[in-house]
Amino acid sequence: MTKIVIDAMGGDFAPRQQVLGSVEALKKDKDLYLILCGDKTQIEEVLAECKYDKSRLEIRHTTEVIGMEEVPTKAVKTKKDSSTVVAFRLLKENEADGLVTSGSTGAVLTAGVLVLGRLKGVARPALCPIIPNHRGTGTFLCDCGANLECKPTYLQHFAIMASAYAQTVYGLESPKVGLLNNGTEDHKGLPLQQEANELLKQTDVINYVGNVEGRDLMFGDIDVMVCDGFTGNIAMKSVEGCGKTISTIMKREYKKNLWRLICAIMSKGIIKSIKGSMDYEKIGGAMFLGLNKAVVKGHGNSKASAFAICIAQAAKAARGGLVDKIKVMIDDANAKLAAKAAEAEETAEA
Repeated sequence: MTKIVIDAMGGDFAPRQQVLGSVEALKKDKDLYLILCGDKTQIEEVLAECKYDKSRLEIRHTTEVIGMEEVPTKAVKTKKDSSTVVAFRLLKENEADGLVTSGSTGAVLTAGVLVLGRLKGVARPALCPIIPNHRGTGTFLCDCGANLECKPTYLQHFAIMASAYAQTVYGLESPKVGLLNNGTEDHKGLPLQQEANELLKQTDVINYVGNVEGRDLMFGDIDVMVCDGFTGNIAMKSVEGCGKTISTIMKREYKKNLWRLICAIMSKGIIKSIKGSMDYEKIGGAMFLGLNKAVVKGHGNSKASAFAICIAQAAKAARGGLVDKIKVMIDDANAKLAAKAAEAEETAEA
């Protein structure tokens, strides 16, 4: 039985959507056991409306909630009985195999590092969402906001972890990895990108294809895009804004006259299909890579169906051995990097 702990109070619509999403996940996966952390009274009120297997769900009562506007480090350190901190503590104490939350991103990142802990050998943990692309497969964007300032080694580890994620959870045998830059040529970019590009070329545990540009996130032939968290967050939010803009423009144009409205009705099926393929609610959350257990960060305003998908992601990552896969690949890359450094030092001394 795969156990997933749920931060039931994290998110804009908590705990209702988190509880409904948990019930939905239980119905779809008979080998799933859930631990819901949050206010017992509120959670039970929602559960009273549902039919579910009571033997595969338990509640861990908590008395505090970390708000979206709170200072993450202070909140995690002072609110020991918050649903977020308790959930991470249960994960650390091996009471669960994975965790799902839609709570404050800052609090999740902080609790992930301070409470659960970083995987040994990983330079920095990173957030990795899946961005819709024209092929319908999605592009793994790593990092999208956990690390605003990076070193080349961080980007190397992001590439390795995202590749391991794509392989173990989504079955991509040899995911193509690209480094986000302002051009595809080797000489393009700031020193960070130039150095990272050379380092990634030497990383044989991944399928690195070179520098890529922003348009390749949604319309390129890559599976993983690597970048620093500052750039990645802007890229992700730009995609969200673009989607909303196109949707708004289409609605406005279709309402201009009767003929356009008729055209809209006739193409309703196509429009619905396109909208569905670009909907984050159907793609899932961002995997927090580089921690000691599988952690999925859902969108703050996730509804039940989206939250259920996040739970399925966490369960699949735990069953697939994602953390172990990352550790093996990171250790291999670090060992080879250390060997090359030692060889270079010996050559210099000679």
